[in-house]
Amino acid sequence: MTIRIATRGSALARAQAGQVADLLGGAELVEVSSDGEPGDKARFVRGVERALLAGEAEIGVHSAKDLPAEMPGGLVIAAVPAREDPSDVWVGVGTGPGEAGSDRSLGDIPEGARVGTASLRRRAQLLVARPDLRVSELHGNVDTRLRKLAAGELDAIVLAAAGLRRLGRGSEASFALPAETMTPAAGQGALVLQARCDDEDAVAAAAATGDGTALCELTVERAAVAMLEATCATPIGIHARMGGSAAGGRDSMVVEAFVGLPDGSEWIRDRLEVDSAEPVAAGALLAERLLGAGAREILDRAEVWS
Repeated sequence: MTIRIATRGSALARAQAGQVADLLGGAELVEVSSDGEPGDKARFVRGVERALLAGEAEIGVHSAKDLPAEMPGGLVIAAVPAREDPSDVWVGVGTGPGEAGSDRSLGDIPEGARVGTASLRRRAQLLVARPDLRVSELHGNVDTRLRKLAAGELDAIVLAAAGLRRLGRGSEASFALPAETMTPAAGQGALVLQARCDDEDAVAAAAATGDGTALCELTVERAAVAMLEATCATPIGIHARMGGSAAGGRDSMVVEAFVGLPDGSEWIRDRLEVDSAEPVAAGALLAERLLGAGAREILDRAEVWS
């Protein structure tokens, strides 16, 4: 039986689903629509989930950062394939006119540069690092954003490295923003394969594509987001990466976090090393530390920007 993969119709969504189809040794892509769906980025998920529950497809592919903490009953995360680069990248102006791509850090960017992003998380961290930047709201798919940049409407844009790479446009990034300056969104760079709980064949097929490290990192990030009651629109960055050695010889994980107001006027950062053997507990610990430092108050005030 040919496995059917439910996917949105955007170029990036189809590229992601195509990569999963290759991992599965071939599959049929079933395009679903998110048009008319209310709400934030979670609307990108609903059409795919409906197709799964209706039996129109066996596996759904999502960008992990779009997948809400709560999923509909009857569905399960069947696998997380190996993660792409989770970082954010700067695309745009050089140190002078016509020198796009020549910069190597945010400190090289000219004062007052016009930067486009739809993400409150990116906006907040850009303004923390460079309060002089003029950050504008920018929506649309990757191609639309790059066209607006090329047309001179902006000096630069900030995008996910993973999206550019999956579209074969990774060379257009000027430089990567380090996690200590721009903490990625929870799940950024990761894909989630979703299936019906009662479809054992689909769950098994998806599981064969999974990567344990990526799943562990994503579990930490999603646990922290759930405890903070965050959404796709919340100005929060949570990034976990395997590395180091915790007590007892077990592998450890470094987790970085950012919570801030979208105008960059107030923020919290945290970084800790945790035991990767208990990813849910690690995410909860990070969230507790953030809440203890005042994250709830900041997030409540940040809601006025949503």
